[in-house]
Amino acid sequence: MKKTIFCAVITTLLLASCSSTPDYDATGIFEATTVTLSAETAGRILAINAEEGDSVSRGECVAVIDTTMLVLQQQQVSSQQQSAEGTSPDIATQLAALRSQIAQQETEVNRLQRLKADGAAPQQQLDNAEAALRTLHAQLRAQLSSLSKNRNSIADNAAALDYHRQQIETQIAKSSIISPVSGTVLTRYAEPGEYATPGKPLLKIADLSKIYLRAYFTAEQLADLEIGRKVTVTADFGADKQFDYPGTVVWISEESEFTPKSIQTRDSRANLVYAVKIAVNNTDRRLKLGQYGEVRCN
Repeated sequence: MKKTIFCAVITTLLLASCSSTPDYDATGIFEATTVTLSAETAGRILAINAEEGDSVSRGECVAVIDTTMLVLQQQQVSSQQQSAEGTSPDIATQLAALRSQIAQQETEVNRLQRLKADGAAPQQQLDNAEAALRTLHAQLRAQLSSLSKNRNSIADNAAALDYHRQQIETQIAKSSIISPVSGTVLTRYAEPGEYATPGKPLLKIADLSKIYLRAYFTAEQLADLEIGRKVTVTADFGADKQFDYPGTVVWISEESEFTPKSIQTRDSRANLVYAVKIAVNNTDRRLKLGQYGEVRCN
């Protein structure tokens, strides 16, 4: 009789021990890749076109910052650029008179050379005409050099103003905050009327249709894990409501870390674990960020 009671106790303990073994291989928290949109220019926020929970599309304008001062600066610089370009000398026009004098003097030199050859003009007269021609050519070179330097300086100034204008136009374009991704607004950090500075966060966005479970596995479990491995992810909603989702291992940490306090492992004695990211398709939008999940590898 005592032997029967002893066997029953042992059987009960064994069953209790088996039932205490978790039916999962790892646990973790659901997370998503988030994008924080920040202001790139300074100014008063005119509008934020998204509330928390709203869906936004890639390329959609989600916020606008006042550009009044930037537009005025753009107009001022454009005016300065046009004024600078308008003062650029017309070299051909300014040298036309001198070139005409040179042409006339060349004609005179040619005439005197013919007369000298016929003995009808003295050598002194020809020498004076040639000297005058050389002087005119020297004046042409000097004026051409001076006008070219002046025009190049004006062109450089106009180019610098044009570069400044393009910078202002870029700032004006960046005053419209465009979402680089499609997703859901998780957090709204600012309101219309507030003053924005470069780097000030405005919205946080995440694509909630593609989320990840960051789970933690022991070194022993890593032997059966590899990138691309298909697993089953169970989301716990409480009150015995659980839903299974297919998952795919997409990342395994190269370094171990101590088990986070909020995470349970299959081996409760394990201190060092490896983080693993498991991609889960959340098309039904039932899964929420920060929610608890379990992983089964078989």
